[in-house]
Amino acid sequence: MSVTIYTDGACSGNPGPGGWAWAVAPHGDPRASGGDSHTTNQRMELLAVVEALAAFSADTSIVICSDSTYVVNCFKDQWWKGWINRGWKNSQRQPVANRDLWEPLIETVNARGNVTFTWVKGHSGDPMNDLVDSLAVAAIDSFR
Repeated sequence: MSVTIYTDGACSGNPGPGGWAWAVAPHGDPRASGGDSHTTNQRMELLAVVEALAAFSADTSIVICSDSTYVVNCFKDQWWKGWINRGWKNSQRQPVANRDLWEPLIETVNARGNVTFTWVKGHSGDPMNDLVDSLAVAAIDSFR
Protein backbone atom coordinates (compact mmCIF):
# COMPACT_ATOMS: atom_id res chain seq x y z
CA MET A 1 0.00 0.00 0.00
CA SER A 2 1.17 3.53 -0.78
CA VAL A 3 -0.25 6.86 0.33
CA THR A 4 0.49 10.51 -0.31
CA ILE A 5 0.13 12.66 2.79
CA TYR A 6 0.14 16.44 2.88
CA THR A 7 1.42 18.03 6.10
CA ASP A 8 1.55 21.57 7.44
CA GLY A 9 2.28 23.53 10.56
CA ALA A 10 1.20 27.02 11.58
CA CYS A 11 1.86 29.41 14.41
CA SER A 12 0.25 32.63 15.61
CA GLY A 13 3.34 34.48 16.68
CA ASN A 14 6.62 32.61 16.57
CA PRO A 15 6.70 31.39 19.27
CA GLY A 16 3.04 31.35 20.14
CA PRO A 17 0.06 29.03 19.91
CA GLY A 18 0.52 26.62 17.03
CA GLY A 19 -1.22 23.96 15.03
CA TRP A 20 -0.27 21.01 12.86
CA ALA A 21 -2.23 18.92 10.38
CA TRP A 22 -1.97 16.08 7.92
CA ALA A 23 -4.36 14.70 5.32
CA VAL A 24 -4.22 11.92 2.76
CA ALA A 25 -4.50 12.88 -0.91
CA PRO A 26 -6.46 13.09 -3.07
CA HIS A 27 -9.61 13.65 -0.98
CA GLY A 28 -8.26 14.66 2.44
CA ASP A 29 -9.35 11.58 4.36
CA PRO A 30 -8.12 10.32 6.68
CA ARG A 31 -6.80 13.45 8.37
CA ALA A 32 -5.75 14.70 11.80
CA SER A 33 -4.73 17.93 13.49
CA GLY A 34 -3.61 19.23 16.86
CA GLY A 35 -1.42 21.85 18.39
CA ASP A 36 0.30 23.40 21.36
CA SER A 37 -0.23 26.55 23.37
CA HIS A 38 3.39 27.74 23.10
CA THR A 39 5.48 26.53 20.19
CA THR A 40 7.11 27.51 16.89
CA ASN A 41 6.15 27.07 13.27
CA GLN A 42 9.06 24.71 12.66
CA ARG A 43 8.04 22.48 15.56
CA MET A 44 4.52 22.28 14.17
CA GLU A 45 5.84 21.40 10.69
CA LEU A 46 7.85 18.55 12.23
CA LEU A 47 5.03 17.36 14.47
CA ALA A 48 2.69 17.13 11.48
CA VAL A 49 5.07 14.64 9.85
CA VAL A 50 5.64 12.71 13.09
CA GLU A 51 1.89 12.35 13.61
CA ALA A 52 1.25 11.39 9.98
CA LEU A 53 3.85 8.61 10.04
CA ALA A 54 2.55 7.31 13.36
CA ALA A 55 -0.92 6.87 11.84
CA PHE A 56 0.18 4.31 9.25
CA SER A 57 1.72 0.87 9.54
CA ALA A 58 5.40 0.45 8.78
CA ASP A 59 4.64 -1.50 5.60
CA THR A 60 2.80 1.46 4.06
CA SER A 61 4.94 3.43 1.60
CA ILE A 62 4.46 7.13 2.22
CA VAL A 63 5.12 10.26 0.21
CA ILE A 64 5.09 13.33 2.44
CA CYS A 65 4.20 16.56 0.61
CA SER A 66 5.17 19.62 2.63
CA ASP A 67 5.63 23.32 1.99
CA SER A 68 8.40 23.31 4.62
CA THR A 69 11.88 23.37 3.10
CA TYR A 70 13.09 22.79 6.67
CA VAL A 71 11.45 19.35 6.64
CA VAL A 72 11.90 18.40 2.99
CA ASN A 73 15.53 19.49 2.63
CA CYS A 74 16.58 17.66 5.79
CA PHE A 75 15.81 14.40 4.02
CA LYS A 76 16.34 15.40 0.37
CA ASP A 77 19.78 16.89 1.10
CA GLN A 78 20.48 14.52 4.01
CA TRP A 79 21.22 17.27 6.52
CA TRP A 80 20.61 14.70 9.23
CA LYS A 81 23.78 12.80 8.34
CA GLY A 82 25.91 15.87 9.00
CA TRP A 83 24.06 16.59 12.23
CA ILE A 84 24.76 13.11 13.52
CA ASN A 85 28.39 13.15 12.36
CA ARG A 86 28.90 16.48 14.15
CA GLY A 87 27.27 15.29 17.38
CA TRP A 88 23.92 16.98 16.65
CA LYS A 89 25.49 20.28 15.62
CA ASN A 90 24.38 22.14 12.51
CA SER A 91 26.71 23.44 9.79
CA GLN A 92 27.43 26.50 11.95
CA ARG A 93 28.45 24.17 14.80
CA GLN A 94 25.42 25.18 16.86
CA PRO A 95 23.07 22.67 18.50
CA VAL A 96 20.42 21.43 16.08
CA ALA A 97 17.12 23.15 16.85
CA ASN A 98 14.22 20.85 17.66
CA ARG A 99 16.47 17.84 18.16
CA ASP A 100 13.83 16.30 20.43
CA LEU A 101 11.57 15.99 17.37
CA TRP A 102 14.20 15.48 14.68
CA GLU A 103 15.90 12.54 16.35
CA PRO A 104 12.85 10.25 16.58
CA LEU A 105 11.60 11.43 13.17
CA ILE A 106 14.90 10.58 11.49
CA GLU A 107 15.00 7.22 13.26
CA THR A 108 11.44 6.46 12.12
CA VAL A 109 12.08 7.46 8.50
CA ASN A 110 15.27 5.39 8.37
CA ALA A 111 13.71 2.38 10.08
CA ARG A 112 10.73 2.39 7.72
CA GLY A 113 12.82 2.87 4.58
CA ASN A 114 9.70 3.67 2.58
CA VAL A 115 9.16 7.40 3.19
CA THR A 116 9.97 10.06 0.61
CA PHE A 117 9.58 13.82 0.82
CA THR A 118 8.33 16.25 -1.81
CA TRP A 119 8.17 20.02 -1.57
CA VAL A 120 5.00 21.83 -2.59
CA LYS A 121 4.77 25.61 -2.81
CA GLY A 122 2.60 26.93 -0.01
CA HIS A 123 -0.34 29.26 -0.59
CA SER A 124 -0.25 28.59 -4.31
CA GLY A 125 -3.68 27.07 -4.86
CA ASP A 126 -2.76 23.42 -4.33
CA PRO A 127 -6.05 22.09 -2.87
CA MET A 128 -4.42 19.58 -0.50
CA ASN A 129 -1.84 22.07 0.75
CA ASP A 130 -4.61 24.60 1.28
CA LEU A 131 -6.61 21.98 3.21
CA VAL A 132 -3.83 21.10 5.65
CA ASP A 133 -2.99 24.78 6.07
CA SER A 134 -6.59 25.53 7.01
CA LEU A 135 -6.69 22.56 9.43
CA ALA A 136 -3.45 23.66 11.09
CA VAL A 137 -4.64 27.25 11.41
CA ALA A 138 -7.98 26.08 12.81
CA ALA A 139 -6.17 23.94 15.39
CA ILE A 140 -4.50 27.08 16.77
CA ASP A 141 -7.86 28.40 17.97
CA SER A 142 -8.23 25.58 20.48
CA PHE A 143 -4.89 26.56 22.05
CA ARG A 144 -5.42 30.32 22.38
